[in-house]
Formats: sequence, structure tokens, C-alpha cells
Amino acid sequence: MTAHPISDPAAALARQQGQPAERQPIADDMAMMRAARDLTKDIGVANPRVYWPDMLLSAGVGYSALAGAIVVRSNGLAVALGIIAALALYRALLFIHELSHIHRSALPGFRTAWNVLVGIPMLMPSFMYEGVHTIHHARTRYGTADDPEYLPLALMKPWSLPAFILISLLAPPALLLRCAVLTPLSVIFPPLRKLVWERGSALAINPEFRRRAPDDDLRRRFLLQEFGASVWAIILLTSVFFIGWRPLMIALAVFSLTAVLNQVRTLVAHLWENEGEPMTVTAQFLDSVNVPPPGLLAEIWAPVGLRYHALHHLMPSMPYHALPEAHRRLASQLGAGSTYEGANHAGLIPLIRRLARSTIRSS
Repeated sequence: MTAHPISDPAAALARQQGQPAERQPIADDMAMMRAARDLTKDIGVANPRVYWPDMLLSAGVGYSALAGAIVVRSNGLAVALGIIAALALYRALLFIHELSHIHRSALPGFRTAWNVLVGIPMLMPSFMYEGVHTIHHARTRYGTADDPEYLPLALMKPWSLPAFILISLLAPPALLLRCAVLTPLSVIFPPLRKLVWERGSALAINPEFRRRAPDDDLRRRFLLQEFGASVWAIILLTSVFFIGWRPLMIALAVFSLTAVLNQVRTLVAHLWENEGEPMTVTAQFLDSVNVPPPGLLAEIWAPVGLRYHALHHLMPSMPYHALPEAHRRLASQLGAGSTYEGANHAGLIPLIRRLARSTIRSS
């Protein structure tokens, strides 16, 4: 077993004590990066026998529970079914993250099936993440002002954390407005179209991010997804004239809970301590978070491999089902005290506490 020392011991000590690291450059740990490449060569292929059943079962359980929450008359049972629906649909929805990384030929038909079964019904087709999330992984853009998925939350005011969570409650009605109203209007008014695409077509948390027009090879696929989401959103709105408001309100409540779950996961996906300067790959890795076993709770709030978010930043193309084995191999090979161990954290609550303390100190 070989242990590779962390490049910045002061930063490592600060992380262990739950304190923000001093702003010192972190050199790339080439030994860790070579190990990540060499130890995982045989597990880097997406397995359709894992992807398809996982996605279909998650969506099936989610929609069945949602239908039950709508039709039952017991409020308590409706709430229980709504929670089950939110958790299952949350897992199904997070396959959008996989779609942004896997090669389009890796899982034939999976992208289309996911959009039809999950993305469009939940008004978040894959075009809202494809071509956006990869910017977050660009070596020269991570953590900078150009990163659509980064905010220096650890350096912001304490009230920014609850605001970050609560604003996600507005995501489902905002998506309904975007798809049912703004999309059709933007076809008529070209300036609105530009605004909707730049500001309302990406799952981003950086308010300064402006999305560029899609490349020609993606334009047709994106337009089809957008059209499908618009038609479905209009159907949802007009349904209230035939079946009343209750089904739509329950569905929006379930989707809002799903959005909150995802926002909480996003809150602890990184340490958010970068102030905008470019970072090395190892620095990006250490600013990201693994929550490895033995705890099981992370499988609920960070499913589809996202409990290994730091490892994912080290190997973005690794399929989610291979991340547990990749983590086991790297942890065993690199050992205690290594750079790799520096990205491992105990769980959700300690991460939130650390982030909250950072905001208090920075204010």
C-alpha cells in the first residue's frame, strides 16, 4: 500500500478541523491521477443492464406513488406516498447527470427513453444540462466566474445558505411558466427567445451565466425536447379545467420536494471555497466531496453515484455504477494520509455545519 502525501498539509489540517483552507496553490498529485487512470481501466464502460432497470424502476415507483398520492383520501397516506414519489423521481431525474457525460452511442435509446419518461414529464429534458454541465468540468473554468455550477458559498453571508435552499421551491412553477408560456411566446418574439435561451435553459446556480446557442449538431435534438416539454406543460395547465387543481398542486408539491433534495445535495457537493481563480485538477478534487460508506443515508440524498462527487471530478466519464469499486481500489492503493483521503467526508450534517461556520467567519 502506497500513501501519497497531500500537496498542501496546511490545507489538509484545515479541512480536518472543519476550517476553510488558506488560499495557497495546490499542485497536482500526479501519482493519484495516474492511479485513478491505471486502477480503473477495466470498469469504465457503461452497463445497460444496470442503467435501464435502475432508471425504469425509479420512474415506475415514483409515478405510481405520485398517482397514489393524488387519488387517496387520507392526508397522512397522501403525504407518505408523496415522499416516496419525491425520492424515487429524484433518483430517476439524476440520470440527467449521467447523460451529460456518457457518449451518445454508449447506451442506444437510453437518452430518448429517459427524456420521454422522466425529463419531459418533469419539465427538465436533458438539453437543460447537456452542454452546460461539461463547462463545470472544464479544467480552466471550474470555480471561476464562467462556471455555471459554482458559487463561493463558503465565502458568502450566512443567510445565503437557507436562501439557496428555499429558492429551489420555486423551480417547478418556474419551469411550468418557462415551458407553457415563455417557450411559445419566444417563438413569436425573437428577443424573448434569446433571453429565454440564455437565462432560462440551463440548470445553473451562477446567476451571471449566459448560455450560448447550441451547436448545429445539437440544435434539432434540443428543439424536439423543448417542443415536447412545452406541449406537456400546456397539457398540465389546461388539465385543471377538466380534473381540477388538486392533481397539479400535488404533483408540483412532489416536484418541489425533489428540487429541494437536489439543492441540498448541491449545497454539499463542493466546499465552495474558491474565489474565482483557476484551479489545478487536484485542487478541484479537494474542493469536491466524497461521502463514502459505511453510511447508507448518502445513497438517499446523493444517489446515482453522486456520493462520490470528488471521485467523479477526478474521472468524469466513469459510469455511476463503477464509482464504488473505483473508490475502493483507490482508497486501498493510496492509503491513509493521501491526497485522495482528503476529499472524503463524514456525511451531510458535518458538511452543512462546516459550510455554515465558513459563512459566519467570512462575514
